[in-house]
Amino acid sequence: MNSLKIYTDGGARGNPGPAGIGVFVINQQQELIYSESKYIGRATNNEAEYKAFLASLEWLVTYIKSNSIDSVEWFLDSKLVVEQIKRNWKVKEPRMAEFAEQAWSLLSPLNCRYEISHVKRELNKEADALVNKALDAI
Repeated sequence: MNSLKIYTDGGARGNPGPAGIGVFVINQQQELIYSESKYIGRATNNEAEYKAFLASLEWLVTYIKSNSIDSVEWFLDSKLVVEQIKRNWKVKEPRMAEFAEQAWSLLSPLNCRYEISHVKRELNKEADALVNKALDAI
């Protein structure tokens, strides 16, 4: 079975303020497959969290075109993003609704099992470090 674990994080220094995203992907052998650390300009924490998740989805859509994947597990420390993407919470903010719609449209054609889970910040250290790397570079 080919599986991936994807950790994403987004953060802003100030809310809103300078923001960055981090994406960290490992395979079932715990090998690093992909990482991304990117400054995204001025954003809120929630916008940055969504943009990190969307960046991971965009990467995955490209990756699975040439790699067979059976399952994907996402780990985010944003309960808001997790619950909205899973449709457990309503998306009231128009900007967040736009991000959620983008995510749902990228998730719907995936032909593998996937799970999106909320984790505590300390279990998302690699993605958090990538966010800080992006923000420290500006």
